[in-house]
Amino acid sequence: MNDDRQDIGGLQPTQQADALAVHTFSRNVSLRLLTWSVLSMAVGGLLWRRGSLFWRGFGAQALGWGAVDGLIALSGLRPGRQPPQDPARAARNLRRLLWFNAMLDVGYMAGGLWLVRSKGRSDAQWRGQGWGIVVQGGFLFVFDVVHALRRLARA
Repeated sequence: MNDDRQDIGGLQPTQQADALAVHTFSRNVSLRLLTWSVLSMAVGGLLWRRGSLFWRGFGAQALGWGAVDGLIALSGLRPGRQPPQDPARAARNLRRLLWFNAMLDVGYMAGGLWLVRSKGRSDAQWRGQGWGIVVQGGFLFVFDVVHALRRLARA
């Protein structure tokens, strides 16, 4: 049975549709992030185990970021989450969170580039770590901006 078809107490039909749309969108964002997480950890594990120093550093970042992204995604997928009672507010909060994360992603990419140009100048593993951060931050920046630009409910 699909839980998304449940009656959301106290909401008008239009508000119920908006609440379900926000709930579904949030769940889909979490599922997409979880997919990225699994891919990051799988590729990261292979690179870390079998790569050169550069790719070991890159792989270590993919493993670490993948694990954190996975925890974040799973928190958004936890059982029992209900559609919001105030869908417009929930949509605004989600959008704000995505924009805030996009700003953080820019900082991650800058930090990764700094690492490449400082410690990475003379150390391939640090260079790999730095580029690993840039790639993760770049993906997350695009991910967050694309999702933040989506129109949710009537927010």
